[in-house]
Amino acid sequence: MPRYEFDRAPSRLDTGSTKWSRYPADVLPMWIADMDFSVAPEIVSALQRRLEHPVFGYAIARTELREEIVRDLAERFGWTIRPDDIVFLPGVEPGFNMALKSRLKPGDKVLIQTPIYRPILDAPAHWELEALTVPMVRAEAGYRPDRGALAAGLAQARAFLLCNPHNPTGHVYSREDLAFIAAECEARDVLIVSDEIHCDLVFAGREHIPIASLAPAVADRTITLMSASKTYNIPGLKTSFAVITNPALRSAFAGARSGMVDSVNLFGLEATLAAYRDAGAWRNALLGYLQSNRDHLEQEIERLIPGIRYHPPEASFLAWLDCSALGIAGSPQSFFLRQAKVGLYAGEVFGAEYGAFVRLNFGCTRAVLSDAIERMAGALAGRAQP
Repeated sequence: MPRYEFDRAPSRLDTGSTKWSRYPADVLPMWIADMDFSVAPEIVSALQRRLEHPVFGYAIARTELREEIVRDLAERFGWTIRPDDIVFLPGVEPGFNMALKSRLKPGDKVLIQTPIYRPILDAPAHWELEALTVPMVRAEAGYRPDRGALAAGLAQARAFLLCNPHNPTGHVYSREDLAFIAAECEARDVLIVSDEIHCDLVFAGREHIPIASLAPAVADRTITLMSASKTYNIPGLKTSFAVITNPALRSAFAGARSGMVDSVNLFGLEATLAAYRDAGAWRNALLGYLQSNRDHLEQEIERLIPGIRYHPPEASFLAWLDCSALGIAGSPQSFFLRQAKVGLYAGEVFGAEYGAFVRLNFGCTRAVLSDAIERMAGALAGRAQP
């Protein structure tokens, strides 16, 4: 197997990086879901080959890409789809907005589980829909869905915006919980819009199950949104896709792009093909490094900042940290930015009731991760000094 180096990362200062441009150079940016690692060399080579052709016009997905996605979903998740079931998009966020626009009318209710990343929280209001929120339940082992609250919410809703693996908690839904959700949605004729963008970053001991793969009847009411962007660190290439096996649902979804969602990035299509076709070894190596980072973060928090409550995520490179026991006056995000020079995502972004939380991105080198935790611990220790 090729050896990939994740302990070294290129400097991203002065590259136009959103992540590295928000704060001054002395701040470690650990906020947006964007990893610092070099892209898989197989993807870089594919883009270099495409650059040899000097025309960069509008593009469509080649048959080879569709077939590669079909193969990948069958091989990795046991989910059989057809090439025509795939609708390419410039992002998952446009996808769930298109889904709501295509099937709901103003005043309809959409169920969302909190905490949840902001674009999902904001989506219903774009279409004059009412968001119904139910919280995830925190147990000793981590976050889980609340079946009773879900059932009550789905009894009122016309659509359910599911995020699996869940952002920001990193929860991976079990087959039993997905079957429960599917049955409730079928009984109440609820559309399922499933954001599964982190599905390829599931750690040992868990498995990702696309909810639409449970049964044809579930797939008939489901719009599944996926992308290579998070896993293969190519979000700037703006390429995602929806899998919709129901032809009528797919037609309505595609019609909702009018005037809102343009064609997909040429280089994003090439990079996505290379990712799924050629970069599996890189993904496996990355997953091992991220799992090691996740565990290192747990150990360092326990050692240096035991007041933070942290449930190691079952997937993704995002950590959801409860800072409520630290006694910080005001926002923990503001405190750590000001006193530790660590830029985290503020918890209230994921729901108004989560102001005592922060989200930390550990998709970085071990050295940067260790530096961030040491800075945070130092800021807390310094606060106690006279």
